[in-house]
Amino acid sequence: MAMVEYMLDKNVAIVTMNSGENLFNFTFLGEFLSVLDVIENDTSANVLVVRSSHEKIFSNGIDLKWLAPFVQKNDMATVKKFLYNLNELFKRLLTYPMPTIAAITGHAFAGGAIMSCTFDFRFMRSDRGFFCFPEVDLGIPFLPGMIAISKKAIPMYKFVEMKYMGKRLTAYECEEHHIVMKACHIDDLMSEVLSFAKGLNKRREVIGEMKKGMYKNILHAIDVEDPKVIESGKLFYL
Repeated sequence: MAMVEYMLDKNVAIVTMNSGENLFNFTFLGEFLSVLDVIENDTSANVLVVRSSHEKIFSNGIDLKWLAPFVQKNDMATVKKFLYNLNELFKRLLTYPMPTIAAITGHAFAGGAIMSCTFDFRFMRSDRGFFCFPEVDLGIPFLPGMIAISKKAIPMYKFVEMKYMGKRLTAYECEEHHIVMKACHIDDLMSEVLSFAKGLNKRREVIGEMKKGMYKNILHAIDVEDPKVIESGKLFYL
C-alpha cells in the first residue's frame, strides 16, 4: 500500500494518507506532492479531499524520531532541506487550484494541525481526536509561515491559547470557534464531506487565481520570512 494514494468520486479527488501516524519526513512529503501533481495534471477533478486511513490519527506532524538525530548531529543541511520540503507541501495545498477539504479523521497534532489549516475547509470527527499544537512542550518554535497558516483558520484568541498553552481542542470546540465547518461522528464524516464537496463544482483557473490573492500574505511569510529563520539555525530545542 502506498503512503499516499487517491481515488476519484465524480469531480472529487479523495486522497488517503496510509502511513500510520502520517508523520512528515522526506519520503512522506515526496509521495504526497507526487499524488497532488497526478491529480492536477492527469485528472479532471476540481475538488480535493484529504483523509487518513489510521483508526484514530489524521496526522501527528513532523517525524521527530527521524529528524532529531540530524538536529543533534548539527546536520543543518538536512534539517534545512526538510523544512523547505515541508513548506513546499504547505504552499502546494494552500494554492491548489481547486477547493480543498481536510476530513480530519482523528488526532491532528503539531504539523498535522498546521497542515489542516492550509485547506480551505475542515470537517472533523467528533467521537475521537484532538486538534492541538504541542510544540511549546516539544521545543519547536513556529516558523513565520506556520503562524500565518494557522491564523488563517484559527481565531487569534484561540490560537494564543493553543500556541502558548498547548491546549487541546475537541471537534465540537473547533466547530464552536469556526476552526472546522462541522463536527461529525466518524460514521457520518465522509458522507458529510462528500455531500459538501460535490457542490463545489468550480473552475480550476478561477479558484487558482483567487487563492493567489487571498493567500498572498501567507506566501510572503513562507517565501521571505521563513528562509531568514531557517538560515539562522534557530529552529529546534530538542
